[in-house]
Amino acid sequence: MVGSVVEIEVVIPSELNGKPEQLPEEIDPESVVLIGGNENGNGNVKREMVLGRNIHTSCLAVTEPDADDEVTGDREAHMASVLARYRKSLVERTKHHLGYPYNLDFDYGALGQLQHFSINNLGDPFIESNYGVHSRQFEVGVLDWFARLWELEKDEYWGYITNCGTEGNLHGILVGREVYPDGILYASRESHYSVFKAARMYRMECIKVDTLVSGEIDCLDFKSKLELNKDKPAIINVNIGTTVKGAVDDLDLVIKTLEDTGFHDRFYIHCDGALFGLMMPFVKRAPKVSFKKPNEVTLLRGMPPSWEVVTAHAPIFLWYTLNRKGYKGFQKEVQKCLRNAHYLKDRLQAEGIGAMLNELSSTVVFERPQDEEFVRRWQLACQGNIAHVVVMPNITIEKLDDFLEELVEKRSTWFQDGKTQSPCIAADVGTECCACALHK
Repeated sequence: MVGSVVEIEVVIPSELNGKPEQLPEEIDPESVVLIGGNENGNGNVKREMVLGRNIHTSCLAVTEPDADDEVTGDREAHMASVLARYRKSLVERTKHHLGYPYNLDFDYGALGQLQHFSINNLGDPFIESNYGVHSRQFEVGVLDWFARLWELEKDEYWGYITNCGTEGNLHGILVGREVYPDGILYASRESHYSVFKAARMYRMECIKVDTLVSGEIDCLDFKSKLELNKDKPAIINVNIGTTVKGAVDDLDLVIKTLEDTGFHDRFYIHCDGALFGLMMPFVKRAPKVSFKKPNEVTLLRGMPPSWEVVTAHAPIFLWYTLNRKGYKGFQKEVQKCLRNAHYLKDRLQAEGIGAMLNELSSTVVFERPQDEEFVRRWQLACQGNIAHVVVMPNITIEKLDDFLEELVEKRSTWFQDGKTQSPCIAADVGTECCACALHK
Protein backbone atom coordinates (compact mmCIF):
# COMPACT_ATOMS: atom_id res chain seq x y z
CA MET A 1 0.00 0.00 0.00
CA VAL A 2 1.25 3.47 -0.82
CA GLY A 3 0.47 6.68 0.98
CA SER A 4 -0.24 7.14 4.65
CA VAL A 5 -1.61 4.65 7.13
CA VAL A 6 -4.03 5.76 9.82
CA GLU A 7 -4.77 3.35 12.66
CA ILE A 8 -7.29 3.92 15.45
CA GLU A 9 -7.36 2.05 18.78
CA VAL A 10 -10.42 2.34 20.99
CA VAL A 11 -11.30 0.82 24.33
CA ILE A 12 -14.99 0.95 25.25
CA PRO A 13 -15.12 2.86 28.57
CA SER A 14 -18.18 1.08 29.90
CA GLU A 15 -16.75 -2.38 29.29
CA LEU A 16 -13.12 -2.11 30.36
CA ASN A 17 -11.59 -5.19 31.94
CA GLY A 18 -8.31 -3.71 33.10
CA LYS A 19 -7.59 -1.40 35.98
CA PRO A 20 -6.71 2.15 34.90
CA GLU A 21 -3.02 2.77 35.07
CA GLN A 22 -2.05 5.49 37.57
CA LEU A 23 0.05 8.19 35.95
CA PRO A 24 3.52 6.85 36.81
CA GLU A 25 6.81 8.48 36.13
CA GLU A 26 8.44 7.00 33.05
CA ILE A 27 11.28 4.57 33.53
CA ASP A 28 14.38 6.24 32.19
CA PRO A 29 16.25 3.62 30.16
CA GLU A 30 19.49 5.23 31.33
CA SER A 31 18.50 4.96 35.00
CA VAL A 32 20.19 1.65 35.68
CA VAL A 33 22.30 0.23 38.43
CA LEU A 34 25.82 -0.37 37.13
CA ILE A 35 27.68 -3.22 38.79
CA GLY A 36 31.39 -3.26 38.02
CA GLY A 37 33.31 -6.39 37.07
CA ASN A 38 32.22 -9.55 35.39
CA GLU A 39 32.19 -13.18 36.41
CA ASN A 40 34.03 -14.08 33.20
CA GLY A 41 36.77 -11.65 34.03
CA ASN A 42 36.61 -9.92 30.65
CA GLY A 43 36.19 -6.46 32.15
CA ASN A 44 32.69 -5.87 30.81
CA VAL A 45 30.21 -3.92 32.93
CA LYS A 46 27.02 -5.67 33.97
CA ARG A 47 23.91 -3.50 33.57
CA GLU A 48 20.79 -4.05 35.62
CA MET A 49 17.55 -2.11 35.40
CA VAL A 50 15.55 -1.53 38.57
CA LEU A 51 11.90 -1.63 37.52
CA GLY A 52 10.23 -0.99 40.86
CA ARG A 53 9.99 -1.72 44.55
CA ASN A 54 8.12 -4.53 46.23
CA ILE A 55 6.11 -2.83 48.97
CA HIS A 56 3.28 -4.86 50.47
CA THR A 57 0.57 -2.43 51.58
CA SER A 58 -2.02 -5.20 51.71
CA CYS A 59 -1.96 -8.91 51.00
CA LEU A 60 -4.39 -11.80 51.30
CA ALA A 61 -2.04 -14.71 51.92
CA VAL A 62 -2.58 -18.05 50.21
CA THR A 63 -2.48 -20.85 52.79
CA GLU A 64 -2.44 -24.60 52.46
CA PRO A 65 -5.63 -26.44 53.44
CA ASP A 66 -5.63 -28.51 56.64
CA ALA A 67 -6.20 -32.25 56.45
CA ASP A 68 -9.69 -32.03 57.92
CA ASP A 69 -10.91 -28.97 55.99
CA GLU A 70 -13.15 -31.01 53.72
CA VAL A 71 -14.90 -32.43 56.75
CA THR A 72 -15.22 -29.27 58.83
CA GLY A 73 -15.85 -26.84 56.02
CA ASP A 74 -13.78 -24.20 57.83
CA ARG A 75 -11.79 -23.26 54.74
CA GLU A 76 -14.88 -22.71 52.60
CA ALA A 77 -16.40 -20.59 55.35
CA HIS A 78 -13.21 -18.55 55.66
CA MET A 79 -12.99 -17.89 51.91
CA ALA A 80 -16.68 -16.96 51.79
CA SER A 81 -16.07 -14.46 54.59
CA VAL A 82 -13.10 -12.93 52.77
CA LEU A 83 -15.07 -12.56 49.55
CA ALA A 84 -18.05 -11.04 51.39
CA ARG A 85 -15.82 -8.41 52.99
CA TYR A 86 -14.19 -7.72 49.65
CA ARG A 87 -17.57 -7.23 47.97
CA LYS A 88 -18.58 -4.81 50.73
CA SER A 89 -15.42 -2.79 50.13
CA LEU A 90 -16.12 -2.70 46.39
CA VAL A 91 -19.61 -1.34 47.02
CA GLU A 92 -18.15 1.42 49.20
CA ARG A 93 -15.31 2.29 46.80
CA THR A 94 -17.72 2.42 43.86
CA LYS A 95 -19.68 5.16 45.65
CA HIS A 96 -16.60 7.41 45.64
CA HIS A 97 -15.12 6.75 42.20
CA LEU A 98 -14.47 9.86 40.10
CA GLY A 99 -10.95 9.95 38.70
CA TYR A 100 -10.81 7.19 36.08
CA PRO A 101 -12.62 6.59 32.77
CA TYR A 102 -14.75 3.62 33.73
CA ASN A 103 -18.51 3.40 33.64
CA LEU A 104 -19.51 1.55 36.81
CA ASP A 105 -23.22 1.48 35.91
CA PHE A 106 -23.80 -1.88 34.25
CA ASP A 107 -25.55 -5.21 34.76
CA TYR A 108 -24.20 -8.33 33.09
CA GLY A 109 -26.21 -10.76 35.18
CA ALA A 110 -27.62 -12.37 32.04
CA LEU A 111 -24.10 -13.39 31.00
CA GLY A 112 -23.33 -15.22 34.23
CA GLN A 113 -24.39 -18.48 32.59
CA LEU A 114 -21.33 -18.24 30.29
CA GLN A 115 -18.69 -17.91 33.02
CA HIS A 116 -18.40 -21.69 33.34
CA PHE A 117 -16.82 -22.00 29.90
CA SER A 118 -13.20 -21.47 28.86
CA ILE A 119 -13.99 -19.29 25.86
CA ASN A 120 -10.91 -18.40 23.84
CA ASN A 121 -10.60 -16.82 20.40
CA LEU A 122 -7.34 -18.36 19.25
CA GLY A 123 -5.77 -16.55 16.32
CA ASP A 124 -7.47 -14.41 13.70
CA PRO A 125 -11.15 -13.68 14.48
CA PHE A 126 -11.97 -14.08 10.78
CA ILE A 127 -10.35 -17.53 10.49
CA GLU A 128 -11.90 -20.30 12.55
CA SER A 129 -9.57 -22.70 14.36
CA ASN A 130 -10.17 -26.26 15.55
CA TYR A 131 -10.83 -24.91 19.07
CA GLY A 132 -14.60 -24.79 19.15
CA VAL A 133 -15.24 -22.98 22.45
CA HIS A 134 -14.93 -19.46 21.06
CA SER A 135 -16.91 -16.24 20.56
CA ARG A 136 -15.72 -15.21 17.09
CA GLN A 137 -19.25 -14.60 15.85
CA PHE A 138 -19.71 -12.00 18.60
CA GLU A 139 -16.29 -10.45 18.01
CA VAL A 140 -16.85 -9.99 14.27
CA GLY A 141 -20.30 -8.55 14.95
CA VAL A 142 -18.79 -5.95 17.29
CA LEU A 143 -16.04 -5.11 14.81
CA ASP A 144 -18.62 -4.61 12.04
CA TRP A 145 -20.54 -2.21 14.31
CA PHE A 146 -17.47 -0.05 14.82
CA ALA A 147 -16.58 -0.26 11.13
CA ARG A 148 -19.99 1.27 10.34
CA LEU A 149 -19.49 3.90 13.02
CA TRP A 150 -16.18 4.96 11.43
CA GLU A 151 -17.48 4.64 7.84
CA LEU A 152 -15.70 1.46 6.75
CA GLU A 153 -17.20 -1.23 4.58
CA LYS A 154 -17.40 -4.74 6.05
CA ASP A 155 -14.79 -6.11 3.67
CA GLU A 156 -12.35 -3.18 3.94
CA TYR A 157 -10.86 -3.68 7.37
CA TRP A 158 -9.21 -6.17 9.67
CA GLY A 159 -9.16 -6.03 13.45
CA TYR A 160 -9.71 -7.69 16.77
CA ILE A 161 -10.89 -6.66 20.22
CA THR A 162 -8.02 -5.74 22.52
CA ASN A 163 -8.00 -6.25 26.28
CA CYS A 164 -6.93 -2.69 27.15
CA GLY A 165 -5.70 0.62 25.76
CA THR A 166 -2.05 -0.22 26.39
CA GLU A 167 -2.32 -3.33 24.22
CA GLY A 168 -3.84 -1.28 21.43
CA ASN A 169 -1.06 1.32 21.63
CA LEU A 170 1.65 -1.33 21.69
CA HIS A 171 0.26 -3.01 18.61
CA GLY A 172 -0.56 0.15 16.68
CA ILE A 173 2.96 1.49 17.09
CA LEU A 174 4.42 -1.93 16.28
CA VAL A 175 2.58 -1.89 12.95
CA GLY A 176 4.00 1.58 12.30
CA ARG A 177 7.51 0.33 12.94
CA GLU A 178 6.94 -2.68 10.65
CA VAL A 179 5.73 -0.36 7.87
CA TYR A 180 8.67 2.01 8.41
CA PRO A 181 11.52 0.17 10.22
CA ASP A 182 13.68 3.32 10.26
CA GLY A 183 10.81 5.66 11.13
CA ILE A 184 10.86 8.10 14.05
CA LEU A 185 7.99 8.02 16.54
CA TYR A 186 6.50 11.46 17.31
CA ALA A 187 4.14 11.81 20.29
CA SER A 188 2.97 14.76 22.32
CA ARG A 189 4.29 15.06 25.85
CA GLU A 190 0.78 14.41 27.17
CA SER A 191 0.38 11.09 25.38
CA HIS A 192 -0.33 8.00 27.47
CA TYR A 193 2.84 6.55 28.97
CA SER A 194 2.31 3.27 27.08
CA VAL A 195 3.24 5.12 23.88
CA PHE A 196 6.71 5.84 25.24
CA LYS A 197 6.82 2.33 26.67
CA ALA A 198 6.27 1.01 23.15
CA ALA A 199 9.18 3.11 21.87
CA ARG A 200 11.48 1.58 24.49
CA MET A 201 10.24 -1.96 23.83
CA TYR A 202 10.78 -1.67 20.09
CA ARG A 203 14.03 0.34 20.39
CA MET A 204 12.53 3.17 18.33
CA GLU A 205 13.81 6.70 18.19
CA CYS A 206 11.11 8.78 19.89
CA ILE A 207 10.69 12.57 19.80
CA LYS A 208 8.36 14.28 22.27
CA VAL A 209 6.34 17.16 20.87
CA ASP A 210 5.26 20.11 22.99
CA THR A 211 1.58 20.72 23.72
CA LEU A 212 -0.71 23.70 23.96
CA VAL A 213 -2.08 24.58 27.38
CA SER A 214 -5.19 22.57 26.48
CA GLY A 215 -3.05 19.43 26.19
CA GLU A 216 -3.43 19.29 22.40
CA ILE A 217 -0.33 18.66 20.29
CA ASP A 218 1.46 21.87 19.25
CA CYS A 219 1.72 21.52 15.47
CA LEU A 220 4.20 24.41 15.20
CA ASP A 221 6.63 22.49 17.41
CA PHE A 222 5.72 19.31 15.54
CA LYS A 223 6.64 20.97 12.23
CA SER A 224 9.97 22.24 13.55
CA LYS A 225 10.92 18.75 14.71
CA LEU A 226 9.84 17.15 11.43
CA GLU A 227 12.05 19.57 9.51
CA LEU A 228 15.08 18.34 11.45
CA ASN A 229 14.43 14.72 10.40
CA LYS A 230 13.26 14.82 6.79
CA ASP A 231 15.48 11.86 5.91
CA LYS A 232 13.39 9.41 7.97
CA PRO A 233 9.68 8.48 7.79
CA ALA A 234 7.37 9.74 10.53
CA ILE A 235 5.27 7.53 12.82
CA ILE A 236 2.82 9.71 14.75
CA ASN A 237 0.67 9.07 17.79
CA VAL A 238 -2.46 11.23 17.65
CA ASN A 239 -4.56 11.47 20.81
CA ILE A 240 -8.34 11.38 20.77
CA GLY A 241 -8.53 12.38 24.44
CA THR A 242 -5.28 12.74 26.40
CA THR A 243 -4.88 10.93 29.71
CA VAL A 244 -4.91 13.95 32.03
CA LYS A 245 -6.77 16.76 30.25
CA GLY A 246 -8.89 14.87 27.75
CA ALA A 247 -7.46 16.95 24.88
CA VAL A 248 -8.19 15.93 21.29
CA ASP A 249 -5.40 16.40 18.77
CA ASP A 250 -6.41 17.94 15.44
CA LEU A 251 -5.87 15.03 13.03
CA ASP A 252 -6.49 17.17 9.93
CA LEU A 253 -3.92 19.72 11.09
CA VAL A 254 -1.42 16.93 11.85
CA ILE A 255 -1.85 15.55 8.30
CA LYS A 256 -1.53 19.05 6.81
CA THR A 257 1.65 19.66 8.84
CA LEU A 258 3.12 16.41 7.53
CA GLU A 259 2.29 17.29 3.93
CA ASP A 260 3.52 20.87 4.25
CA THR A 261 6.84 19.51 5.54
CA GLY A 262 7.25 17.13 2.61
CA PHE A 263 6.10 13.84 4.22
CA HIS A 264 3.48 13.18 1.55
CA ASP A 265 3.82 9.40 1.38
CA ARG A 266 6.18 8.65 4.25
CA PHE A 267 4.08 8.68 7.39
CA TYR A 268 1.97 6.37 9.52
CA ILE A 269 -0.58 7.65 12.05
CA HIS A 270 -1.78 5.74 15.10
CA CYS A 271 -4.80 7.31 16.78
CA ASP A 272 -5.12 6.53 20.49
CA GLY A 273 -8.86 6.77 21.01
CA ALA A 274 -9.04 4.89 24.30
CA LEU A 275 -11.91 7.06 25.60
CA PHE A 276 -13.11 9.78 23.23
CA GLY A 277 -12.72 7.69 20.08
CA LEU A 278 -16.12 6.24 20.97
CA MET A 279 -17.63 9.47 22.30
CA MET A 280 -16.77 11.84 19.45
CA PRO A 281 -19.02 10.23 16.80
CA PHE A 282 -21.95 11.15 19.05
CA VAL A 283 -21.00 14.82 19.50
CA LYS A 284 -22.48 16.99 16.74
CA ARG A 285 -19.82 19.73 16.82
CA ALA A 286 -16.87 17.32 17.05
CA PRO A 287 -14.52 16.59 14.15
CA LYS A 288 -15.63 13.45 12.38
CA VAL A 289 -13.96 10.20 13.40
CA SER A 290 -13.86 8.57 10.00
CA PHE A 291 -11.56 6.66 7.67
CA LYS A 292 -12.82 8.74 4.74
CA LYS A 293 -9.88 11.13 4.92
CA PRO A 294 -8.04 12.71 1.96
CA ASN A 295 -5.35 10.02 2.20
CA GLU A 296 -5.77 6.30 1.75
CA VAL A 297 -6.34 4.73 5.15
CA THR A 298 -6.34 1.28 6.64
CA LEU A 299 -7.69 -0.07 9.93
CA LEU A 300 -5.05 -2.31 11.48
CA ARG A 301 -5.87 -3.40 14.98
CA GLY A 302 -4.48 -6.32 16.92
CA MET A 303 -1.38 -8.47 16.96
CA PRO A 304 -0.45 -10.92 14.19
CA PRO A 305 -2.69 -13.97 14.59
CA SER A 306 0.16 -16.23 15.65
CA TRP A 307 0.74 -14.00 18.70
CA GLU A 308 -2.83 -13.56 19.83
CA VAL A 309 -4.33 -15.59 22.64
CA VAL A 310 -7.32 -13.65 23.96
CA THR A 311 -9.72 -14.70 26.69
CA ALA A 312 -12.82 -14.14 24.63
CA HIS A 313 -15.55 -13.18 27.08
CA ALA A 314 -14.97 -9.49 26.24
CA PRO A 315 -16.58 -9.66 22.76
CA ILE A 316 -19.73 -11.13 24.30
CA PHE A 317 -19.93 -8.32 26.87
CA LEU A 318 -19.48 -5.73 24.12
CA TRP A 319 -22.01 -7.37 21.81
CA TYR A 320 -24.52 -7.51 24.68
CA THR A 321 -24.05 -3.82 25.51
CA LEU A 322 -24.18 -2.61 21.91
CA ASN A 323 -27.42 -4.50 21.35
CA ARG A 324 -28.98 -3.14 24.53
CA LYS A 325 -27.98 0.50 24.02
CA GLY A 326 -27.57 0.96 20.30
CA TYR A 327 -26.51 4.19 18.60
CA LYS A 328 -29.20 6.30 20.29
CA GLY A 329 -28.38 4.90 23.71
CA PHE A 330 -24.70 5.82 23.40
CA GLN A 331 -25.60 9.25 22.05
CA LYS A 332 -27.81 9.88 25.08
CA GLU A 333 -25.08 8.77 27.49
CA VAL A 334 -22.42 10.94 25.81
CA GLN A 335 -24.66 14.01 25.98
CA LYS A 336 -25.32 13.33 29.65
CA CYS A 337 -21.58 13.06 30.37
CA LEU A 338 -20.80 16.34 28.63
CA ARG A 339 -23.69 18.12 30.39
CA ASN A 340 -22.59 16.90 33.81
CA ALA A 341 -18.96 17.78 33.09
CA HIS A 342 -19.93 21.38 32.33
CA TYR A 343 -22.00 21.42 35.53
CA LEU A 344 -18.99 20.31 37.58
CA LYS A 345 -16.63 22.81 35.94
CA ASP A 346 -19.06 25.69 36.49
CA ARG A 347 -19.67 24.75 40.13
CA LEU A 348 -15.92 24.50 40.84
CA GLN A 349 -15.27 27.92 39.34
CA ALA A 350 -18.21 29.40 41.23
CA GLU A 351 -16.56 28.23 44.46
CA GLY A 352 -13.31 29.96 43.50
CA ILE A 353 -11.54 26.75 42.48
CA GLY A 354 -9.39 26.82 39.36
CA ALA A 355 -10.85 24.45 36.77
CA MET A 356 -10.68 23.70 33.04
CA LEU A 357 -12.78 21.64 30.63
CA ASN A 358 -11.79 21.11 27.01
CA GLU A 359 -14.59 21.64 24.51
CA LEU A 360 -14.89 18.01 23.37
CA SER A 361 -14.13 16.45 26.73
CA SER A 362 -15.83 15.11 29.85
CA THR A 363 -12.57 15.34 31.83
CA VAL A 364 -12.66 18.22 34.31
CA VAL A 365 -9.21 19.40 35.43
CA PHE A 366 -8.89 21.40 38.66
CA GLU A 367 -6.43 22.31 41.38
CA ARG A 368 -5.18 19.33 43.34
CA PRO A 369 -6.80 18.97 46.78
CA GLN A 370 -4.41 19.59 49.68
CA ASP A 371 -5.50 16.47 51.59
CA GLU A 372 -4.21 13.15 50.22
CA GLU A 373 -6.80 11.26 52.25
CA PHE A 374 -9.49 13.19 50.37
CA VAL A 375 -7.75 12.36 47.08
CA ARG A 376 -7.74 8.65 47.93
CA ARG A 377 -11.33 8.67 49.18
CA TRP A 378 -12.61 10.04 45.85
CA GLN A 379 -9.99 8.13 43.81
CA LEU A 380 -8.80 11.23 41.97
CA ALA A 381 -6.04 10.93 39.37
CA CYS A 382 -3.41 13.59 40.05
CA GLN A 383 -0.36 15.00 38.32
CA GLY A 384 1.65 17.78 39.91
CA ASN A 385 -0.68 20.57 41.08
CA ILE A 386 -3.72 19.33 39.18
CA ALA A 387 -6.29 16.55 39.57
CA HIS A 388 -9.12 15.47 37.34
CA VAL A 389 -12.59 13.96 37.39
CA VAL A 390 -13.65 11.91 34.36
CA VAL A 391 -17.43 12.26 34.12
CA MET A 392 -18.78 8.90 32.99
CA PRO A 393 -22.43 7.73 32.63
CA ASN A 394 -22.54 6.53 36.25
CA ILE A 395 -21.49 9.96 37.57
CA THR A 396 -24.75 11.66 38.50
CA ILE A 397 -25.44 15.26 39.51
CA GLU A 398 -26.15 13.95 43.01
CA LYS A 399 -22.71 12.34 43.25
CA LEU A 400 -21.06 15.50 41.96
CA ASP A 401 -22.95 17.56 44.53
CA ASP A 402 -21.73 15.24 47.31
CA PHE A 403 -18.16 15.61 46.06
CA LEU A 404 -18.41 19.38 45.78
CA GLU A 405 -19.96 19.77 49.21
CA GLU A 406 -17.18 17.75 50.81
CA LEU A 407 -14.47 19.53 48.79
CA VAL A 408 -15.72 22.99 49.75
CA GLU A 409 -15.95 21.97 53.41
CA LYS A 410 -12.41 20.57 53.37
CA ARG A 411 -11.03 23.66 51.63
CA SER A 412 -12.29 25.86 54.44
CA THR A 413 -9.94 23.99 56.79
CA TRP A 414 -6.99 23.83 54.37
CA PHE A 415 -6.81 27.60 53.98
CA GLN A 416 -8.14 28.82 57.34
CA ASP A 417 -4.73 29.90 58.66
CA GLY A 418 -4.45 32.51 55.92
CA LYS A 419 -0.94 31.35 55.07
CA THR A 420 -1.77 28.42 52.82
CA GLN A 421 -3.14 29.53 49.46
CA SER A 422 -4.60 27.88 46.40
CA PRO A 423 -1.82 26.62 44.12
CA CYS A 424 -1.16 28.42 40.85
CA ILE A 425 -2.13 26.08 38.01
CA ALA A 426 -1.86 28.63 35.20
CA ALA A 427 0.94 26.62 33.58
CA ASP A 428 -1.39 23.61 33.45
CA VAL A 429 -4.74 25.17 32.53
CA GLY A 430 -4.04 28.76 31.45
CA THR A 431 -4.37 32.03 33.36
CA GLU A 432 -8.09 32.38 32.62
CA CYS A 433 -8.85 29.08 34.37
CA CYS A 434 -6.53 29.58 37.35
CA ALA A 435 -7.97 30.87 40.64
CA CYS A 436 -4.75 31.55 42.57
CA ALA A 437 -4.18 34.91 44.26
CA LEU A 438 -2.28 36.21 41.21
CA HIS A 439 -4.80 35.18 38.55
CA LYS A 440 -8.13 35.29 40.39
